[in-house]
Amino acid sequence: MRAHGLWTIAADEPDRTAVVAPDGSRLSYGELAARADRYGRGLQALGLEPGDVVAVLLPNGTEMLSLFFATWQTGLYIVPVNWHLIGPEVAYLLENSGAKAFVADERFAATAVAAADEAGLPATARFAVGDIDGFAPLGELGAGEPAGRPDVLTTGAPMVYTSGTTGRPKGVKRPLTGDDPNVPPAAGAWFLGIFGIGPFDDHVHVCCSPLYHTAVLNFATLSIQLGHKTVLMDAFDAEELLRLIETERVTYSHMVPTQFKRLLSLPDDVRARYDVSSLRAMIHGAAPCPPEVKRRMIEWWGPVVIDYYAATEGGGTMITAQEWLERPGSVGRPWPGSTIRVLGDGGAELPVGEQGLIYMQMGTSDFEYHHDAEKTRSARVGRLFTLGDIGYLDEDGYLYLCDRKADMIITGGVNVYPAEIENELAAHPEVADVAVFGIPHPEWGEEIKAVVKPAAGVVADDDLRERLLAHVRSRLARFKVPRSVDFVDELPRDDNGKLYKRKLRDPYWADQARAI
Repeated sequence: MRAHGLWTIAADEPDRTAVVAPDGSRLSYGELAARADRYGRGLQALGLEPGDVVAVLLPNGTEMLSLFFATWQTGLYIVPVNWHLIGPEVAYLLENSGAKAFVADERFAATAVAAADEAGLPATARFAVGDIDGFAPLGELGAGEPAGRPDVLTTGAPMVYTSGTTGRPKGVKRPLTGDDPNVPPAAGAWFLGIFGIGPFDDHVHVCCSPLYHTAVLNFATLSIQLGHKTVLMDAFDAEELLRLIETERVTYSHMVPTQFKRLLSLPDDVRARYDVSSLRAMIHGAAPCPPEVKRRMIEWWGPVVIDYYAATEGGGTMITAQEWLERPGSVGRPWPGSTIRVLGDGGAELPVGEQGLIYMQMGTSDFEYHHDAEKTRSARVGRLFTLGDIGYLDEDGYLYLCDRKADMIITGGVNVYPAEIENELAAHPEVADVAVFGIPHPEWGEEIKAVVKPAAGVVADDDLRERLLAHVRSRLARFKVPRSVDFVDELPRDDNGKLYKRKLRDPYWADQARAI
């Protein structure tokens, strides 16, 4: 088997294309490795040592990947920062992570300056892609150092902060392995192998979500390590994705259900215009996919749509399109080496078909929430951990998700999971997006509220409201039917599809508190 890994491929095939940037320019393996070497030497010259942290506020681009590999080979943690955050939120990440260097793009200049100032980051630790006042050009990092690899070579790691849907985000920090960074992690190649993806097998990856997300970053960087051309999108655009699939002969990607819905909303003639026959594995996760959306994508793209459920913290499940058609709604069986258990409130394992908290574990891997021992402890039962998701296992070990425990509605003493209602509303042709949650009710404790973004061209009025409620009544038990429906122009989702339901729910509960 041919040896793989960024630096091995750069030595053997320096002109091989590693990255296609959002502007269409191409970066070879030799060029990517050289940038990673220069930045790695520069970070060591600043005094950074293995275990130190570099934070990056960058869009999808070649500099983001160059810095990832610079930190990867020098034993540093890289913290990719969500560029939707504002100054104080970014400052918290800089302070909490203990970042000793900060690299930002000029399009986020105001946020970067405010965050660096609030965190008290010295001028010598600030670098910019483009022009940011008080930040040195990134091109100066390592420019005065001798050519060649950094002096200290040891494997680093990303430290990605959880999205913070409740409370402040926490960094998921794994112990450094001390491994040789020239050798790609066996676990990474094994992970892509779950989806039928291997080294030098003519795969082409398209990255259509921001690289600050764990899975997105992992897929892109592992693809490069395995010798796959990686095509970057600056922002998701449904038709542009189809164009890239056709022109770059894309074979796989990591996507989210929101992107599926945007693709399906394209006019039929636009969808038919592009050749997608190169696709082999279109992998989706991050958020539950409404069954009707999944079914339509399989009908369009064929049996290449693969679902998985996983966590930044480790472990997960996977299900092929063929399996899913036999078990609609399942997210599959555990990966080899991964443990999935459904436990009750007391930590006892529940029988087949009974809903409880989903716990998982990946082999012997370990992690902690950075500077939050209590969160680490409360998420565990032994070595198993939970994200707070509710689900159940069938008799063949297939996992089904119900909802997050924090989102469960208790109305009149009955537990109702919003995801079930959301799936039914999402399938309605007049609905573009939907969220369901509980709001205060003086007698029942909570009542069910639906918030809907109508599809393009649909009038948000009482008639639509009644059509949607009638649709739910025809599909679900009466106690699951929302008591009311509100309409909005947009739901608060991040660009990886994660819904910040708390932002919708909190005002209703705040109104009750003021009334008391």
